[in-house]
Amino acid sequence: MLVVLAGGSGLIGSALADALRADGHGVRRLVRGPADGADTASWDPAAGRLDAGVLADADAVVCLSGAGVGDRRWTAAYKAQLRSSRLDSVGTIARTMAEIGGPSVLVAASAVGYYGDTGDRVVDEDAPAGDTFLARLCQDWEAAADPARAAGLRVAHLRTCLVVTRRGGLLPRLRLIVKAGLGGRLGSGRQYWPWISLDDEVRAIQHVLAGTLAGTLAGPVNVAGPEPVTNAAFTRTLGRVLHRPTPFVVPSFAARIALGEFATEVLIGQRALPRRLADAGFAAQDTDLEACLRRELDR
Repeated sequence: MLVVLAGGSGLIGSALADALRADGHGVRRLVRGPADGADTASWDPAAGRLDAGVLADADAVVCLSGAGVGDRRWTAAYKAQLRSSRLDSVGTIARTMAEIGGPSVLVAASAVGYYGDTGDRVVDEDAPAGDTFLARLCQDWEAAADPARAAGLRVAHLRTCLVVTRRGGLLPRLRLIVKAGLGGRLGSGRQYWPWISLDDEVRAIQHVLAGTLAGTLAGPVNVAGPEPVTNAAFTRTLGRVLHRPTPFVVPSFAARIALGEFATEVLIGQRALPRRLADAGFAAQDTDLEACLRRELDR
């Protein structure tokens, strides 16, 4: 295949590009600046500009673009950036695909935050949307792909969870806190954290693109491991791996003072299961959190 990839310089995108190339596929990355090689193409999602020729010979498009949800405090300006960086990217690609009638599949990022706070209730892709900022953002993010869907093209939304990897994301930050002896649960600690290893995340995306039964995968797809854990359990396990106690509790009010509105998202959780991936024949290889953490942290 030739896969056009937006967000190819990010944590998941760079790992996906490496895996696709290792399997003999071609990858053409979309970049916001000038193209710097035969495997890149320039675009301007903020202006809605993408040369249709960039997609004309491709077999699939993967869009993983989006500003980091936890990178900054959620000011009004940053919330607007969270929205525009996602909706502009997916919308530009979907409209271009609709105009030329292809490629045949768009795989676009989303998040399990779509479900809002589900407590200890197990949810799959049929569960309704929540009502937090992130839940509403995910709804609009997925709707931005409607032009491609209306054109009869297959569109899959990767509702991704916490990706466990030493290469970036949340784990390196948590490691520093726990190593310093300051680890502890957030709020009640009863909120569920679905998780997946980076290797399984990439394998799942590849399965959606071209797996044996991938043609049936359209619409939302929970990209998560089969065993979500609570925040308290995740924290205890990380402390055990790092040989550090995790006695502290970050009260809800303190999290809100420190994180602002983003605290709402970390104090709630989703007990999300990957039903559609499982039904399509995908099985995660990393299902034991402690073993995954030990590998990633060389413990």
